[in-house]
Amino acid sequence: MHLGLIGLGKMGGNMRTRLRNAGLTVVGFDRDPQLADVGSLEELVAALPSPKVVWVMVPAGDPTRDTVKALGELLGEGDVIVDGGNSRWTDDLAAAAYLSEKKIGYVDCGVSGGVWGLENGYALMYGGSAEDIAKVQPAFDALKPEGDFGAVHAGAVGAGHFSKMVHNGIEYALMQAYAVGWELLEKVDLVDNVTEVFRSWREGTVIRSWLLDLLVAALDDDPGLSEIRGYADDSGEGRWTVEAGIDHAVPTPAITAALYARFVSRQDDSPAMRAIAAMRNQFGGHAVQTAPPAGGDAG
Repeated sequence: MHLGLIGLGKMGGNMRTRLRNAGLTVVGFDRDPQLADVGSLEELVAALPSPKVVWVMVPAGDPTRDTVKALGELLGEGDVIVDGGNSRWTDDLAAAAYLSEKKIGYVDCGVSGGVWGLENGYALMYGGSAEDIAKVQPAFDALKPEGDFGAVHAGAVGAGHFSKMVHNGIEYALMQAYAVGWELLEKVDLVDNVTEVFRSWREGTVIRSWLLDLLVAALDDDPGLSEIRGYADDSGEGRWTVEAGIDHAVPTPAITAALYARFVSRQDDSPAMRAIAAMRNQFGGHAVQTAPPAGGDAG
């Protein structure tokens, strides 16, 4: 299979490598010429055989919308665009409607795996028609983790990103629970080694998870998380999950509380939010803010 891949940053660059390791031919484009295989979208499209499949892996919002619109002018009938970023599902509906007028297919794909995806594979949730999915299937098979799970055709266009949105909302709540548990254990004088308590939970408990493993790794690197400021950003999906809950009268108290805790973190330096920041850095390479040096600003 030949595939065009636009956006070769933390996720896209590793995805290109994993795809190539699986024997697929990938033509990559990025604004950074040192990362790109071609110098323009026009060159990328020209390098692909028909039906052309182009995977977009750029930031959600205007960068993705502008890229999809530009590709709509370059691709033709029977070609397919895959949005693998963290777009809101409503953007997918608009993109699919725009492309359908040109008889260009559209697939939305929620991608989870962060900086570990190259080695472990990426969990994939994709939406679109069966015909369009079939054209992308070799790429899905190459990117997914080994085994029977880790990839799903979630439904029609929008279903992939909606599923990924809810996944990330759940992620917010799980991280918040681990974080406040860590803060409480640190606060009391009764527990001697909080990191080892968390490490013990990695086997045989009902709360063991990869996030727990990553928190332990962060605590091993920085006991007490003293090098990280208690500030955690939100990238949109948590807000959208809460909004979707409101729209459909589905209460989301744990996710909402976790989202609000991130808002609080921008006002005060919270120990629990240091744990959130550490976990986000561990699984996704998200930037952390350090404590300010004497006379300086936080970085």
